[in-house]
Amino acid sequence: MAAERVVEVSGLLKQVDNGGEALTILHEISFAVSAGQTVAIVGASGSGKSTLLGLLAGLDQPSAGSVRLAGENLAALDEDARARLRGRLLGFVFQSFQLLPSLTALENVMLPLELAAQPEARAQAVHWLERVGLAHRLGHYPKHLSGGEQQRVALARAFAPAPRLVLADEPTGNLDAATGHQIIELMFAINAERGTTLILVTHDEEIAARCGRRLRMQAGRLEEIG
Repeated sequence: MAAERVVEVSGLLKQVDNGGEALTILHEISFAVSAGQTVAIVGASGSGKSTLLGLLAGLDQPSAGSVRLAGENLAALDEDARARLRGRLLGFVFQSFQLLPSLTALENVMLPLELAAQPEARAQAVHWLERVGLAHRLGHYPKHLSGGEQQRVALARAFAPAPRLVLADEPTGNLDAATGHQIIELMFAINAERGTTLILVTHDEEIAARCGRRLRMQAGRLEEIG
């Protein structure tokens, strides 16, 4: 039996107004990702990778085409419904960590669990911070954590609600090489344990090679590598 498609993208077009002229950022992109796949999207800066990720998450609207997440057409949902779908299906790991500065590490991980009304949110968050090696940093605020520690909190926050799909946008972009290597090892280990579907945007070919599939974005067009 064929694996369920978690992501289905069809004829995706994104244009923005550029001084009265339409500038095309994404050109009619189509692809699908099955449950449990790991997919790297590589390409130079400005090639449209992060724009594509925003469209996959329903954070932005395409000019044409469609995105389906677990069979749900994002275009058929209003903003509130898209937010609920994200809360149910998606985990995010960003280059800039995106932790809430006024919350401790523990509170940052608890937040999506509480929003999803999951029981034992605190115990789950503690478990996940232990899993990423931060049992001793539960009460620390982001400003008191190193970049690597902040990204570990972000990994815990992304995986704690048991998402179907994790979207990672240059997760090592703000880290030194050694710390970045540790974060990638941890992310792939957790992803394998959980059987989560992972779509990873990176310019690092070595990281991309660890994914089951590689897609290259070039001038707004997407092609499969290999």
